[in-house]
Amino acid sequence: MKLNWGTGIVIAFIAFIGFILFFVVRMSTDDRVNHDLVTEGYYKAELAYQKEIDAEKNAKALSEQIRINKTSEGLLIAFPKEMEAQRPNGMVSLYRPSNKHLDFDLPISLSNSHLLIPDKRLLDGRWDIKISWQYQGKDYLHKESIRY
Repeated sequence: MKLNWGTGIVIAFIAFIGFILFFVVRMSTDDRVNHDLVTEGYYKAELAYQKEIDAEKNAKALSEQIRINKTSEGLLIAFPKEMEAQRPNGMVSLYRPSNKHLDFDLPISLSNSHLLIPDKRLLDGRWDIKISWQYQGKDYLHKESIRY
């Protein structure tokens, strides 16, 4: 059987499409490649984003900002001194971009306007910290990325 130009072009197109489909199927079924969203409820969180913006503005308007320091005991989060009288309630979320299994949340329980996250809970590397709290009926939010 003799091949002409038309048959050769059709065979080339079929081979190219098969090559592309092979890699699409391989990448979508491979367990080593993780295609997760950053957060599980991404679209739900997007709807509440204006509240986050307002809470961040409230936190920046404070006379003193939250300070995050690495110590030998762990990560020390210092809240503004003006919040000592009435303890704020809220949550500290630590997000590890490289491994979602290391993410965890801690309720805010202060001692002398400080919160200590023990060293054994944190591995070296990048952490995204999100501190959200309520104080005297206002919402506050502080976000920061650190290298531990």
